[in-house]
Amino acid sequence: MKLTVDGRAAYAYTGGKPFDPTLPCVVMIHGASHDHSAYALLARWCAHHGYAVLALDLPGHLRSAGPPLADVPAMARWVLALLDTAGVQRTAYVGHSMGSLIALECAAQAPERAAALVMIGTAYPMKVSDALLATARETPDRAMQMVNSWSIATLATKPGFPGPGNWLHGSVLALMRRTQRAAPATNLFLHEFDACNRYAGGLEAAARVTCPVTMILGAQDIMTPPRATKDFTAALKARVVTVPSGHHQLAEAPDATLAAVRTALAGASTR
Repeated sequence: MKLTVDGRAAYAYTGGKPFDPTLPCVVMIHGASHDHSAYALLARWCAHHGYAVLALDLPGHLRSAGPPLADVPAMARWVLALLDTAGVQRTAYVGHSMGSLIALECAAQAPERAAALVMIGTAYPMKVSDALLATARETPDRAMQMVNSWSIATLATKPGFPGPGNWLHGSVLALMRRTQRAAPATNLFLHEFDACNRYAGGLEAAARVTCPVTMILGAQDIMTPPRATKDFTAALKARVVTVPSGHHQLAEAPDATLAAVRTALAGASTR
């Protein structure tokens, strides 16, 4: 689905069904250096089970025109503007990693529009090591390889949903490289990991959230380890679901992640 937001082209995958703003809506927000394809399975399930789906490409990511936005709150304002363009008044938000922080900000900036908040692979603060930021600044491809190896729980993980011929390590790295090439005016990888590192408004945002919150965490996640969410979970009064995966819960444990999202949506009023 093509939209125009703030005078620039924007794209959202609708899960294989025409977008109908009269249906309960689910907005899906990807993580750093990714795009809407992270939500292929989840978006299709929702679209074929009575939901209107908007799985976004953030500005500067492939089908949505850049430049990338300055920080997490600015990215959330863009998402809210996209909802205005799409004619959506109220929605559930699903976000992975950086996208979970954006989803949190959306629910905090306009609490009356948030029916539910699902935060996958999240933590606050979402700190990034100085060594990784330095590598991202100097040799971003090396930094992508580092993050890829840390994010997936095993050395030979296959996609958890049907994908003949697909290799999870290779496909994730290829996507990061593709998004990096598509934004030649900036070091997108560095920009977004730095945005996560700089985000300092999590607890203040949590205090403004009024909708039900679910966190879906990977038991083997070393990028956003479950132990790093204790205070954040308490502040959001979140329901926590742990799935058998590293940081790529959507690909490594798709059935368990989908089940947790379905439960979260079933308990939400998106009208």
